[in-house]
Amino acid sequence: MNIEPRAPTRKGPAGWFTGDVYIDAVLGRKGEPSRIACGWVHFTPGARTAWHAHAVGQTLLITEGIALVGTRDGRVIVARPGQVVYTPPGEEHWHGAAPDNFMAHVALYEGTADGDGATWLEHLTDEQYAAAVARGHRTE
Repeated sequence: MNIEPRAPTRKGPAGWFTGDVYIDAVLGRKGEPSRIACGWVHFTPGARTAWHAHAVGQTLLITEGIALVGTRDGRVIVARPGQVVYTPPGEEHWHGAAPDNFMAHVALYEGTADGDGATWLEHLTDEQYAAAVARGHRTE
């Protein structure tokens, strides 16, 4: 048993995110026998992922702020600290912070902390985000 060394916080790649997002890799270094990856991801207000999907699904544990999670069919989930959001295998989705709050979540998926394990797609447009914010606030 040991305390694992902490990797430096890195800025989320522009190809995966709109806005400022910072990632702390927790688990999922290349070469490990485990297929589980875990990252603690911090979003500034309004920041969000691009559309993406995970071959075996993704679990998000919201740790601070207000999260918005959207799917291609227009469904928007509003989640708060302590809530867990699961997206099933292959479901195209995005997640990010509400426009007026920081948000952080722990992401669990099969892959590596450097993003292997996700299929990254196009960015969510500002119009799509604004519509999701409006839908999400109506369902709170």
